[in-house]
Amino acid sequence: MGGKFESLRIEYQDVLRKSFKTKSAETIETKVKQFTKTAADLKAPLDQAFRDMLLELLEQEVNVAVLCEFVDFSVLCCRKDLSNPTMPVVLLSDIFDALTLDACQEMFLYVENNVEVWKENLFFSCCKNNLLRLCNDLLRRLSRSTATVFCGRILLFLAKFFPFSERSGLNIVSEFNLENTTEYGTDSSQDTVGDIEGEEKKNAVIDFTFYCKFWSLQDFFRNPNQLYSKVQWKLFCTYATSVLNTFQGLKLEHVENSGSYCDESKNKMYFSKYLTSQKLLDLQLYDVNFRRAVLLQFLILFQYLSSSVKFKSDSFELKTDQKEWIQNSTDKVYSLLRETPPDGKRFAEIASNILSREEYWNAWKNDGCPELKKSVVALENPDKRKTDDRPLLGDIIKDASSQGKFYMGSPELTKLWNLCPDNLEACKGKERDFLPTLEDYFADAIAQMEAPTPVKDEDNLLKDGNYGWRALRLLAKRSPHFFTYSTVILNPLSSYLEMMVKKIAHDKPGRSQENSQEVQQADVEEENLFKDTQVDEGTEDIKPSEGEEFMDDKNTRVDHKITPAQLQLFSEKVAPHWKKLANKLGFKTDEIQFFTQENAKEVDQAKNMLQLWFDDDEDATLDNFLYILEGLEMEAAAELVRNEINSMDA
Repeated sequence: MGGKFESLRIEYQDVLRKSFKTKSAETIETKVKQFTKTAADLKAPLDQAFRDMLLELLEQEVNVAVLCEFVDFSVLCCRKDLSNPTMPVVLLSDIFDALTLDACQEMFLYVENNVEVWKENLFFSCCKNNLLRLCNDLLRRLSRSTATVFCGRILLFLAKFFPFSERSGLNIVSEFNLENTTEYGTDSSQDTVGDIEGEEKKNAVIDFTFYCKFWSLQDFFRNPNQLYSKVQWKLFCTYATSVLNTFQGLKLEHVENSGSYCDESKNKMYFSKYLTSQKLLDLQLYDVNFRRAVLLQFLILFQYLSSSVKFKSDSFELKTDQKEWIQNSTDKVYSLLRETPPDGKRFAEIASNILSREEYWNAWKNDGCPELKKSVVALENPDKRKTDDRPLLGDIIKDASSQGKFYMGSPELTKLWNLCPDNLEACKGKERDFLPTLEDYFADAIAQMEAPTPVKDEDNLLKDGNYGWRALRLLAKRSPHFFTYSTVILNPLSSYLEMMVKKIAHDKPGRSQENSQEVQQADVEEENLFKDTQVDEGTEDIKPSEGEEFMDDKNTRVDHKITPAQLQLFSEKVAPHWKKLANKLGFKTDEIQFFTQENAKEVDQAKNMLQLWFDDDEDATLDNFLYILEGLEMEAAAELVRNEINSMDA
């Protein structure tokens, strides 16, 4: 079997050389017909002959045009079912392995121009993995910082070649490239801005602290999920605010043809991974492309934090204050982009449109990346259109507008909508006023009050909390007695409602004047109750029933908050056992480690921990702090807090 394969390969080599010169596959077809009765597999020897001839072409002076013609000839043989469909891509893989990177860049243009060929049914299913492997091998050979254009061409080709739903090209589980780390100097002794050769030394607008804050943001851009930690979020907010404020304070002026970023011959921008030297940052802050790159990173990060991503952990949720901070910062970033020349407003608009479009792709990934197919719409027959007597939609809308009406597409909807074309007037109609009158609502309460026998408390409407709440809202809308005396709300509610019901009963049409004495007595009782509420407040403990409790500002409980002086005193007391207290307050291990790394002394560590707890925790009051210290048996600190509370109450 091996001898027969070798003899066929040698014969095919001679035939292939002749056929390639004429660019015709007829000679090969004739040769194949001679072996149909004697050889079962004729494609494998021909495939090997193609690879052998390719080696001969590569041994000569490299001519990309000849190599492209040779691959075209292999495509022709595949379409005539003379060789395997994988042969063209196999030849391309061998070519790229043998060529230099400059020649590969020229040869890859052939691959890009024939993307429709590789997407044919004959080649796609059997060649897609080979093409993917070819492109990945090229990317491994290229430098991501110096060959950015070529890398981008390869990625764009893969995007055109594979369908959108191809899972090999999708980041299904929303993973981040955590290997993309940014290294920067941590030696504060280099806190100077050096002279750039040929230029004057600019005034330094940064120090070492700002330098560390600026490049530390890259770690948050690399892994946004760490921002759901309380400590990391606070760090990010501090660093981001400092950077954005610096950008806001440094206004840029546009300079035409400024430097080596612009290739004037091709008029293309060149972007590289920026250097992180401290001596360069002061100059980078004045660079337009550098600033836009950083601001776009902020926008991408803010969009991810605010979007609903399927593979986010359930614990990754932002609080209300965090969402407000992100919205305010987003507005600030767009304002900075609009102020950045040249064409700042247009650049900000384009960035906003791109990020808005990304929301659709995010929703598509959340749905499991369903396959996208173009819907084929049958073209309408022109002859049929002429025989159709139905009026055009535009004519219908035009006629309706001329009559001051709306056309909604359906007869029933059109009829319903045009009952009152003015929406505002329709909302003001009497039939839409569902608010009852005072007499109707309080009719049952008046009947209970005028009944000869007293009503039990459980059946008394005026002592029902739900009934009382609706009664107050109705009185505020329609009663002239609601705001008569004062804004102080009476306690209990049932007494107040009882007096109001007496007044409403007196105001009913047809009521005789014989009840005037009763109403005057109600006014006196109401005035006395107001006086008792205002003068003797706090001397009588009135316990209202459920649903009837109303408290004014004087009865509101006052939560003790901490002062800077108290924070220092408490930190000194709890310093020896601050880690034990931190665990009780709900801080995690990584947060305790952060306090330890950021502060050298135990007092400062405790102070940092307490400051963060009092600022962020809703239950952080001196009373709760005292309760926790007593539970931990930290008597000295508890006694100090207790004394502070007593002094504040006194």
